[in-house]
Amino acid sequence: MTYTQPMLREDALIDKVIVVTGGGSGLGKAMTKYFLQLGAKVVITSRNLEKLQNTAKELETETGGKVLSVACDVRNWDEVEAMKNAAIAEFGKIDILLNNAAGNFISPTERLTHSAFDSIIDIVLKGSKNCTLSFGKYWIENKIPGTVLNIVTTYAWTGSAFVVPSACAKAGVLAMTRSLAVEWAKYGIRTNAIAPGPFPTKGAWDRLLPGNLQEKFDMRKKVPLRRVGEHQELANLAAYLVSDFSAYINGEVVTIDGGEWLQGAGEFNMLEAIPQEMWDQLEAMIKAKKSE
Repeated sequence: MTYTQPMLREDALIDKVIVVTGGGSGLGKAMTKYFLQLGAKVVITSRNLEKLQNTAKELETETGGKVLSVACDVRNWDEVEAMKNAAIAEFGKIDILLNNAAGNFISPTERLTHSAFDSIIDIVLKGSKNCTLSFGKYWIENKIPGTVLNIVTTYAWTGSAFVVPSACAKAGVLAMTRSLAVEWAKYGIRTNAIAPGPFPTKGAWDRLLPGNLQEKFDMRKKVPLRRVGEHQELANLAAYLVSDFSAYINGEVVTIDGGEWLQGAGEFNMLEAIPQEMWDQLEAMIKAKKSE
């Protein structure tokens, strides 16, 4: 058994209907595939209907599951409502919302136009708000227990230079996660989040590290485990958090980054770069100081 293998039993999500925003590619696609393998029916959404349909066909062939493709710009409330209604019309209900749709790019903040900043805020924060509010109203009105899982990031609480719009938006999503976990628990609605570290996907990483930057900045060196994440690892965690096995987890953000953010946070973590032989010299210097 390794971390690249499925974790839950095959019927863990049987009869569950899950909506995955940004489900046509990357991590959204990987999580959708595993949900299908566990017995769920999945609605995938994005703005690109052709991509969604190709993904749906591919995943249905691989898993034998059922996927509904619905074009939806999560920034637009009316489109989110229409997507929700299409999902209910097709499958009769919705049990789980996975807010995965995101946008990001690297840039010195002073180089951004106001509209570029707004575009990230609108996709990540406004889009997650639209979907969560729309689905929450549906669950509460119909007395249906629901589950929301948001994909955030560790710099939602630390902040990060050069991705300021994303940091602001993800921080808002994290605050919404924790707030609604308290407010909506009485309706049987759980709200949690995952903060992934480096899980390379072609689309996102080509935008974040274009050209030869991926070669110059080896993300593995930033992670204490000295590797990046495998998509199945994230899918395993997501499946657990939306399943009934995690029924007592509410308002939590689970970090899955191999210790990356902690390595950057520690005051003296940069001392990892000191070779062993130098430690002998440093220890001798410290002892000499003490004896003075």
